[in-house]
Amino acid sequence: MPLTSILTTEATPRIDTPEGVAWHLDTLVGLVPALAPMRQAVGTVLPRVNPKHFAGMAKVICGQQLSVQSAAAIWGRFEALPGALEPETYLGLSEDIVRGVGFSRGKFLSLRAVAEAVLGGELDFAQVDALPAEEAIGRLVALKGVGPWTAEVYLLFCAAHPDIFPAGDLALLKAAHHGLGLEARPSIKEMIDIAQKWSPHRSAAALLFWRYFARMRDREGVLL
Repeated sequence: MPLTSILTTEATPRIDTPEGVAWHLDTLVGLVPALAPMRQAVGTVLPRVNPKHFAGMAKVICGQQLSVQSAAAIWGRFEALPGALEPETYLGLSEDIVRGVGFSRGKFLSLRAVAEAVLGGELDFAQVDALPAEEAIGRLVALKGVGPWTAEVYLLFCAAHPDIFPAGDLALLKAAHHGLGLEARPSIKEMIDIAQKWSPHRSAAALLFWRYFARMRDREGVLL
């Protein structure tokens, strides 16, 4: 394995505890004072923690292109299926059973590809979770049906990776537009370039932006 593959992000805390999130935000706001008003507006930013490894990827794939409410309902039915959360036993589930709880055929096949990669030794979640951001994303998007958003959300919510910013997420783009006082909503490429300057604290920035979006939507409606 190349040297770069064994370098991890463990020099800084993960974002699976309130203390870890606060450490990153303290450091980030110290470096980027323009984010201070957003942090002040939202108050405490808490971590969002999903299951790890295969079960976590299953939950992220389940939620692709769905509302939070629809994803939660489908996930509740899926995780109740015997064997659904382990790669070995997931492969024993028929397409009819998995689609019967609300998965599309594409999601059924995508998760099969993940399970096969794990069992075939092509994917080691524990190893991928510890890689630097871009390398970890690259390993995951090599899997059939796993795009950048899926990889980034898995790493952020399931692996608690400290340096991930899903720039294609519409809520984050809207929050950046308003919270940073930009003239227009940034494109995905523009958002990637902006967030790059926040490395290695991009995950905390993403959590801050999501919290800011929720606050503005619920209280003022300016981001709808």
